[in-house]
Amino acid sequence: MKFLSVHLGYALKDEQLRRNLGGLVRYVVFLCVVITVYSLLFHVVMLREGQDHSWVTGFYWTLTVMSTLGFGDITFTSDLGRLFSVIVLLSGIILLLIVLPFAFIRYFYAPWLEARLRMRAPREAPANIRDHVIFTAWDETVEALGPRLDKDGVRWFVIEEDPTMATQLWGDGVPVVRGAVDDVDTYRALGADRARGVVLNRDDLTNTNIALTVREISPDMTITAIAEYDHSVDILELSGCSHVLHLKRRLGEQLANRVSAGHAEVHVIASYRDLLIGEFPVHATPLEGKTLGESRLREIARVNVAGVWDRAEILRPRSDTLLTELAQPVVVGSEEAIEQLNEFLYIYDTNVNPVVVIGGGEVGTSVARSLAARDVPVHMVERDPAAAAELEPLVDRLVIGDAADRRIMSDVGIEGAPSIVLTTHDDATNIYLASYSRQLNPEARILSRITHDRNLAAIQRAGADLTLSYTTLAVETISALFHDRPAIVLGAGVAFHYLAAPRSLVGRTLRESGIGERTGLTVVAVERGAELISDIGPETRLSEECTLLTIGSDDQVEQFLDVFG
Repeated sequence: MKFLSVHLGYALKDEQLRRNLGGLVRYVVFLCVVITVYSLLFHVVMLREGQDHSWVTGFYWTLTVMSTLGFGDITFTSDLGRLFSVIVLLSGIILLLIVLPFAFIRYFYAPWLEARLRMRAPREAPANIRDHVIFTAWDETVEALGPRLDKDGVRWFVIEEDPTMATQLWGDGVPVVRGAVDDVDTYRALGADRARGVVLNRDDLTNTNIALTVREISPDMTITAIAEYDHSVDILELSGCSHVLHLKRRLGEQLANRVSAGHAEVHVIASYRDLLIGEFPVHATPLEGKTLGESRLREIARVNVAGVWDRAEILRPRSDTLLTELAQPVVVGSEEAIEQLNEFLYIYDTNVNPVVVIGGGEVGTSVARSLAARDVPVHMVERDPAAAAELEPLVDRLVIGDAADRRIMSDVGIEGAPSIVLTTHDDATNIYLASYSRQLNPEARILSRITHDRNLAAIQRAGADLTLSYTTLAVETISALFHDRPAIVLGAGVAFHYLAAPRSLVGRTLRESGIGERTGLTVVAVERGAELISDIGPETRLSEECTLLTIGSDDQVEQFLDVFG
C-alpha cells in the first residue's frame, strides 16, 4: 500500500494527468445522468403496461441491461417496452463496455504508467556525497545495518540492477541507485572514490568481479566482502578485497565458544582493549541456586556481571537475580580476573561426554574444528552420506541419518551430552530439533543458529538456550569494521553498544542516572579518552566526553536516546 500510495501521489502532481482525470470524471457524471434518465423512462413505460416498481428496481433493471447481464426477472410485454430495452442494451455496450474502459486506460492508467516510469530510481548519488557506504545488494543484513548507519549519520546506498525492484525499493524509502554491479560507471556515479567503503554481499563469483571493477577506480578503497565458501577467501583477497568475512565459519566459531563441556570455565567471547567478556555455567557449582548478591563473585574474582543468560533471555544483573541450574552469567574483567574465576570453577560441572553437533555444513564443520582445537569430543549427525569422507576426520563419531529419528539421536549420545549445537541452514528444522532435543535431554545446553531474525522468538520457545543469528553476526562484524572496533557478538537480539554520555548524565553517578531501571541497558565499562574503566560500580561518576559501554537490545538503545537525549 505504501508503494502504491507513493506512485499515486507522484502521478497526481502531473498537470496533464490532473486534466485527464477531470475529463474522466466528467464522463462518469454523464454516464450517471444517462442511467438516471433510462431509469425514469423505465417507470414511464412500465406504467403504460400497468406495472408498478420501486425506484431501486428501476436502477437495478437499467444497470443489468446496460451491462448485458440481463437476468430476465423484470421484462416488458409490449413492443414499445422491448424497443426501449434494445436501445438501453446497445447504448450500454457502447458507453459501459467500450468507451468507459478506453477512457480509463487513456486518461488515467496510461498517464499513471508513464509517471511511474519517470519515477525510476536514480542512476547516481548526489555529486557532493562523501564518506558514504555502498552495498552491492539489498538483503536482510543491509536492512538491519542501514538504521544503525543512519543513527551514526553515515549515508549509504544500495545498487540494484532490476529497474522494477529498484523503483519499489526507492518508493519504500531505501536509498537505492540503479545500475549494473559489474560496471565501473556505476561506481563512478556513486562516488566510490570518495566513499568510506564498499560492501560486497553477493555470491562469491560476482563479488570477485566487483572487487576487480572497484579497484579500477581507487586502489586504496576499503572493500569488505562476505564470502560464502572457505575456498573463496583467498581468491577474494587476491582480487583486491581489504576484508573478507567468512561469516559461516565465524558463526560456527562463536557457537563453539559458547559450548559447555568438560570442566566449568569462563568462555571468553570477545575482548575490547584490556577488557575480556565471557560467559560461564553455574550448573553443578556452588553458585547454583544462589542470587547474584549471595554469589560474591566480586570477592571471588574482580569481575563485573553484565547480565545473566537464563534459557534464551538475558536478565539484568540485580542482587536478587537468581542463578538457576541453566543460568550463564556474562562477566567482564581483566585477563587476571578471568583466570582467577577459572581457578574457582575448574573443579566443578565435570561432564566429559561428547558434544552433539547436528548438521555438517559450513557452520557445523566450523563448530567441530573449533571444539577439536579445545580437545572437546564431538559426535555429529549428518543426513548426506556424500559428506562422510570430509566430516569423519573432524569428529570422534559421525552418524549418517535423520536427526528426527530417535535411534539416530540415541546412537549419537544425545541423552548425556553436555551441549547440543544445531547448525542446519533451515530455521524450521532447527526449531523442531530444539524442541526435540530439549525433550530428550532437559539438562543440556542447546545452542542454535538461525538465518532469519524473525524466527528468534520461536526457537527460544522451542527450548534453545542461546541463539546466534547470521544477520546479527554480519551486522556486528561490518559495523565494527566501519568503527575500527572489535566485533562483540553476545546473542541474537542482544548487542554490545558504545554510547556517548549525554549532557543530562554528566556529573551523575551510575546509581543516580537510573540507566538500568529506565532503559534496561547494563553499563559494563566507561571509556574516557584513552582510559578504560572496567572496575565500575553504582558510585562511578560520569564525566564529559566519556563513552558508555553497554549491553542490551536495539530497542533499549532507542529508549536510552529518548529518555536522556
